[in-house]
Formats: sequence, structure tokens, C-alpha cells
Amino acid sequence: MASPQKLPIGIQAFETIRENNYLYVDKTQYVHRLVDEGMFYFFARPRRFGKSLLVSTLKCLFQGKKSLFEGLWIAKHTAWEWKKYPVLIIDFNELTHDTPEHLQLDLERHLLKTARMWKIHLEAPLLKGKLGELVFCLHQKTRMPVVILIDEYDKPIIDHLGKGEEALKIARKNRDILRSFLGTLKGTEISPLLRFVFITGVSRFSRVSIFSELNNLDDITMNETYAGMLGYVPQEIERHFQSHMAALAQKHGISPDEVCAILKKQYDGYRFSDDETRVYNPFSMLSALKHKNFKSYWFETGTPAFLVNLLREKQYDLPEIENMEADEQVFSTYDIDKLQAEALLFQTGYVTIKAVENGLYTFGYPNQEVRNAFLKHLLLSFMQEDGGTANSKFLRLSAYLRQENFDAFFETITAIFAAIPYTLSTQRDEAYFHTLFYLMVSASGADAENEVLTSRGRIDLVVEFSDKVFLMEFKCRQSAEAGIRQIQQKGYAERFRQSGKKLILMGINFSSEKRNLAEWKIATDMDEIRE
Repeated sequence: MASPQKLPIGIQAFETIRENNYLYVDKTQYVHRLVDEGMFYFFARPRRFGKSLLVSTLKCLFQGKKSLFEGLWIAKHTAWEWKKYPVLIIDFNELTHDTPEHLQLDLERHLLKTARMWKIHLEAPLLKGKLGELVFCLHQKTRMPVVILIDEYDKPIIDHLGKGEEALKIARKNRDILRSFLGTLKGTEISPLLRFVFITGVSRFSRVSIFSELNNLDDITMNETYAGMLGYVPQEIERHFQSHMAALAQKHGISPDEVCAILKKQYDGYRFSDDETRVYNPFSMLSALKHKNFKSYWFETGTPAFLVNLLREKQYDLPEIENMEADEQVFSTYDIDKLQAEALLFQTGYVTIKAVENGLYTFGYPNQEVRNAFLKHLLLSFMQEDGGTANSKFLRLSAYLRQENFDAFFETITAIFAAIPYTLSTQRDEAYFHTLFYLMVSASGADAENEVLTSRGRIDLVVEFSDKVFLMEFKCRQSAEAGIRQIQQKGYAERFRQSGKKLILMGINFSSEKRNLAEWKIATDMDEIRE
């Protein structure tokens, strides 16, 4: 049996992958459709989803590097002419943008460097003029239309979000530079000289804020045709990764089917359009297969500090992230000065589309990797002064519930509440305690669902295991017994009786004076209340 191909973790150059026999999941059918059917595109996806590799693939295609595409769909099924076009690449990952002045200077430096490579001398004094002059000279020199590929256009903006008012001023000025710079491509003298323009980023800023001058872009971010262009669909997993999954199964002593189920639960679930197509996170999949472990890889490559700050600033109902709803307008009005949590969470990949009905989108965490890691990060944001200790504590909560070790469970909950600095909250009401309790239990890895609807009301929290279900009702300045009585009187357990699982009722009362748990009581389904 031949050795499996090497996995290209962190490799974003198409040439490197193809020349060094790394595994490449063939996306050239999408690439051909792009270049065959249009000219000006914008495409957003979360970080580490393969945008830079897609840009590199387009670059090699337009540079006519036919040998790199041997055996791929585009070489087998099309009559691509393999002409060599002049290609201008601008990767904002590589440009300095800590100040507007540095952004402008580094953009100018990049254009001048590209011009020197082509033995072109630029004379235009201003940045916008330099871009137009470079396109004109490239066209004159090669007698071919110019291809422009722009990667992570929004990095000079989003890197400054959530860091205070001064940083926001930098983001605004960087936005203005980008608006003017990109607007050059729409000019009547430049546009006819272009063959193809492709811009990628994480966020879809509104046309008014960034693309007001470049308003001919075809935004394919949520286009059903390109829903599977980045990430891996199940058929690709089955076709390309069998030997790697077999090695993973062997290491953990489980069956290939069990490996598939775990990988799906951990890393699948991203949906970017009305179409039902769902994809696996490519970075996490490759990392799990290479390291032969089911860990949180994607989340650890970046900290969503600005997102957490925004959610806290807007006092967003954190449990509601799992069932967030919005209409399509939320995707087209995104701007620095009116950030919307729903748009940000979706565009950055922390939630994904779960359902679409009559133009209303329902969102939720795409998979277990994102859910557990993000909830953990949200919880630790409350624990500022005691993050390390809290981390070691709350991770045990799921195991304590599974073992029905209630003393240890509530001792840990009490200790975590005690670790939260008083200054972080002045209004410690039922909603506050409910949110923190939900974050603790969910971040520990338990399958927790908030505000579960029944025919007679909503259960505050349901935590489900393979053999048991916990029904939890929260009270503040009342009594734990009142919580149990509510579960019993409203028949919350009826929905779960057919499951055959053990049903455990929990009444939990909080004290706003103590800023902590006051009491808890337990009942097994309809049994008498016990402490």
C-alpha cells in the first residue's frame, strides 16, 4: 500500500503543493467557472479557510503554468488556452497597517517593487495614480489584459476593531485609503485593460463603506454555486483522506466509521448559502489527520478579542447565539461605525447558517470545535483575574454531571462565581447568573441547550448525556424548591420521557447579595424533592 500524500498544513502556495506532492483537493472546476463566467469578484470566508491558496491557484492559472494543473479537472475537461497574463497580487497579510501612513507607504512600496520586477518606472506621485499607471504599463508591455488578485483586503480594518476609540480611528482612515485605492479599478481608462479581478477577505463591508467606487464587483460570498469552493464537502473527505483516517482510527483504537462521526461532529457544519451544502473546516481537518488527535486547531490560531468585547459591550444574550435569527439585510449593511454582532459572528466563522425560511436565517455554532472553544473564551473573559484556575475547574463540570457527583459539581460552580471580579457586573440578576451557568456547563463540553421550548413553557437549561437528561430551572432571590415545582407543575419532563433516559430535575437559586449560588435541590423526574 502506497504511503498517503503529505498534508499541506499552512502551505498557501499552489506551486509548492503541486511540485512537492502534497495532497491537493481539486477545486479547479470552481476556478474555471469563475474565470469563464465573470471578471470582477468579491469572496469572503473565515480565516484559515483556504482563501490564499485559491488566490495562488488563480495566479498560477493566469500565468499559464500548465504543468501544475496536470491531472486536475480544468486540464481534463476544458480547453483552457494557458496564456500568460500579467498578474498583480496584493496580499494585505504582508503589508504594514498599524497606521494609515504606514499602510499608504507600504502599498506604494509594493507597487514600486512589482514595477521594478517588470522593469517599469512609475512616475505618478500619488498612490491611486501609481496603481492605475502600473496597470496601464503592464498592459502596454505585455499586450495582454491585466489580472489583479487582492487577498485579505480587510485586514487593515479588522485588526483594529475592539481595541478602543484610537484604534477605531485608524480603522476608519485605513478604510478610506482602501476605498480610494480599490476605486481606481473602476476607472474608465483602467477597467478595459483588466482580464480578471478577485478580492478576498473575512468581512463583507457594505458597498457604501468600501466598494462605493468599485461597485461592479460580483459578491459570490453567499452564492450557492460556490458554496463548496473552500472547505471540504463529504465526498471530498471520502475520496482524499481514507488512508489518513485509517491511521487516525488505528491510533485511537476505534473504527473508521467512528472516526468519521467524530470528525463530522468536530469540524463539519459550515454553511455559507441558502443551498444545503455544508463543508468541513480545512485547517482543522488537516491538523487533526496530521497530528492524529481531535483537538481545537482552528480556534487556537486566532483570538476573537474584538468579538468578545463587542458582545459584552452590547450586552448580547450569549445563550441566544445558538439560535440567532436575522434577515439577509444583516449581510449587506456591515460597517465599522455600526457593527452588528450577527454579521460579525457569521463572517468570522463562529456561527453558520442552520436554516433558511422565508428569507429568515437561523444561525448556530457550526460544530463542536467552535462551540466549546468559543464558549470557553467567553467564559474566561468574565474571569479576567483567575483565568488559569478557572480553566482547570470548569472543564470538570461535564464529568461531574455525568457521574451525578452533585456536591463536586456545585462546589465548582460556586468557586467559579466567586472568582469573577465584582467590577465586571453590577446587575447580577437571574439573566446574568443564567448566562454564566450556561457558559460554564457548555464550555466544559456538555451537550447543553438553553431555553428549550415545550408545550407548556421553556426550560431554562437542558443538559443531555447518552443515558440521562438534566432539566434545570434557575431562580434569583426565591428558592431552589420553586424551580423544581415549576418543572413539575408545567410538565417539562414529558417531552423527554419517551427517550428512555433517566430524568433529573434541578432547581437552582442564586443570591444577588452573595453574587453566587444560594442553594440547589434535586429530584428524579416526579420524585420528592431532595437536597
